[in-house]
Amino acid sequence: MERESLTQLATLAHPQRMAVFRLLMRRYPDEVAAGEIGRALVLKPSTTSVYLSALTEAGLIAQRRVGTSLRYRIEMPAVRDLLRFLAADCCRARPDLCPPLDLSTLAGDPEMPDRRYNVLFICVGNSARSIFAESLLRDMAGDRFVVHSAGTRPYSQLNPFALEVLEQKGHDTAPLRAKTVAEFQGPDAPAMDFVFTVCDRAANEECPPWPGQPITAHWGVPDPVKATGSDAEKSLAFQQAYGMLKNRMRAFAALPLGTLDRVALQAAVDDIATHDGEVQS
Repeated sequence: MERESLTQLATLAHPQRMAVFRLLMRRYPDEVAAGEIGRALVLKPSTTSVYLSALTEAGLIAQRRVGTSLRYRIEMPAVRDLLRFLAADCCRARPDLCPPLDLSTLAGDPEMPDRRYNVLFICVGNSARSIFAESLLRDMAGDRFVVHSAGTRPYSQLNPFALEVLEQKGHDTAPLRAKTVAEFQGPDAPAMDFVFTVCDRAANEECPPWPGQPITAHWGVPDPVKATGSDAEKSLAFQQAYGMLKNRMRAFAALPLGTLDRVALQAAVDDIATHDGEVQS
């Protein structure tokens, strides 16, 4: 175990291999194509292949062929073993040296039985998918969640097809606007309990850790803004994105937050990303 852990630490010591590892951690549980990783990190294909091979050989990521494409995903059991090695062996499990995460933050706080959880949905433009997620969860469970959305590079206006879908579904679009993530990262910003990325580009981007260690997950949805064809075909793409996010919001709103510890809750939100189910209108 020690030799394997040391090999993994040596592999992660290289800054660009670490960048690949970070990207795949942000995209977990997604499988990401090698070409997409290279484009996101501005790496040559040959360089990307070398870094991915090193991480695979160290047991930190797994490779799977899909057609002509190689896709990569974090090997989460190995990552957990590495963290346990660092905490138990190097720190000797001393909380003064390696303080454990506060697992009570989202686990049935008896002093705040009626507390509402802050949730932030992020995509690049904050004009469609994250706006859908914000509107859906607010209308489904606004009594339990304070819901926000933002973009890493937001557009100045919301997408008209997105607004049309929301209005057709009966959502109030008046309070919606495109916002930057910077609004939620300052000292006066609300402390987030959950942060979800809903587009791959936003998840691929480096961003500073969120204060308070919120639960994070990637719930990637195809970008309807990229749809081509007639207005009817474009509108259908927005309807499909809305339906996928509606399924995920239903599953998230149904989670018994007061009875799950942080580990179980993280597993639950990761699982939601892999089960879209049948698209609902």
